[in-house]
Amino acid sequence: MSTLAAVMTDKGTGAIATIQLFGDSAEAVLKKIFKPTDAKPPTFRTGKILLGTINDGSETIDQVVIGCEAAESFAINCHGNPLIVEMIMELLRRCGAELVTAEQLLAKSLQAQQPVNTIAIEAKLMLPKTKTLAGAKIIANQIEAGLGKKVTEWLRDINTLSLKQIKAQAGQILNNSVPARLIIAGCKSAIIGPPNTGKSTLLNCLSGRQKAIVTDIKGTTRDWVSAQCQIPPLALELFDTAGLDERLAAASKDAIAKAAQRKSLEILEQADLVLLVLDNSQPVSQLNQQVVRRVAGKKVLTVLNKSDLPAVLDAADLPQVLPDTVKISAKFATGIEHLAEKIRQICGVDNFDLRQPVCFSSRQESLLRQLKKARSQFEASSIVTELLNGPID
Repeated sequence: MSTLAAVMTDKGTGAIATIQLFGDSAEAVLKKIFKPTDAKPPTFRTGKILLGTINDGSETIDQVVIGCEAAESFAINCHGNPLIVEMIMELLRRCGAELVTAEQLLAKSLQAQQPVNTIAIEAKLMLPKTKTLAGAKIIANQIEAGLGKKVTEWLRDINTLSLKQIKAQAGQILNNSVPARLIIAGCKSAIIGPPNTGKSTLLNCLSGRQKAIVTDIKGTTRDWVSAQCQIPPLALELFDTAGLDERLAAASKDAIAKAAQRKSLEILEQADLVLLVLDNSQPVSQLNQQVVRRVAGKKVLTVLNKSDLPAVLDAADLPQVLPDTVKISAKFATGIEHLAEKIRQICGVDNFDLRQPVCFSSRQESLLRQLKKARSQFEASSIVTELLNGPID
C-alpha cells in the first residue's frame, strides 16, 4: 500500500490545520522531515505525541504537533496558514507520499481499522476544529493515552473494578472536560461594564491592533466588536460590547441603543468568560445590580482599569459574586501579564495536563453521564462498550 497524505481541514485560514499521513512508509517519510524539540531521535510509538518542526533541508517550515495514531497513521497538526499547509504537502509529495482527498484517506484508514475505534474516529474529525496546538495535543492524546486508554481499562477490568470506582472516574473525566473544551474549541470572552470604563481600549490592547474606536465620549461603542487573542493554552475570542446599562436603555428612545443593549446581553449569555471592566478612578456605585445579577454563576474576572489614575474604587466593596479582581491600565498596557494569569486560573487551564482523559464530543459526554447513573456492572459494561465502539451520532 502506498503512503497517502491529505489535508483534513477545510480550505481557508484557520488556527490549526491537520494533515493525515497514512501507509506503510508513513514513518519513513516523517523521519526525513521531522525534527523533535528535544533534539533526540524521534520514536513514533503508537499513542505518543511529538512536538517539533517540519523541515525542508535546513529550512524550517513550521512548528507542529504529531499524533502517532497507529503504526502507519500519523496526524500532523500545524498552523493553519494555507501557504504553510501547501509547503508541507508539497514536501510530503517529494518524499514519496501520494496526495489524496480527506475522504479518500479516511476511507482507506477505516478499512484497515478492526475493530472500529469510535473515539479515534471522533478525534480525527475533531482535530481540524481545534483552535490551538495545545488543543490538538489534547485530542491526539485521547486515542491511546487519554479517554481511549481509560475506556479500554474499564472494559478489561469491568469485573474487578467496583461500580463506585467507575462512576467516580467518569465524573472526574466530565469535570476535566470543562477546561479542556476551552483549550480545544476556544474561549468566548465578553468584555462588559459601564460606559467609558475602557472596554474598547482593553480589546485593542489584548488583540494588539486597533479594532474598536476609543474616545472619551460615553457610549462610543454602540455595537459589538470582536477580535482574536492568544493567552496560551487558550485562544480567546473577545467581544467588546456596548456599555451595559439596562436602566439607561429602558429610559432611552434610541432604537439603536436599545438594540445594542439586547446584543450585549446575548453575547453575555453565550460567553465562557466575562471580563467586567470598571473604572478604578471612580466609586463602586458605577456598578449597577442588574449587571451583578447577570454575571452571577459565570466565570467572571473584574478588571479594575485606569490604574494609572488615582484610585477611588475599593475592591473590598465589590459584591461577593465578584471575588476575582485584577488592576491594569489598558491605555499603557500595564498589568496585562497578571490579567493573563488570572484568566488561566479562572478558566482552569493553568498547568492543565494535556494527557489526562477528557471527552470532546456530545456522544461521549452523554454516555459518560449515563455511566455515572449506571445501576449495575452489566449496564456499565454496555455503556463503556458503546463509548469505545458505538456508532457516531
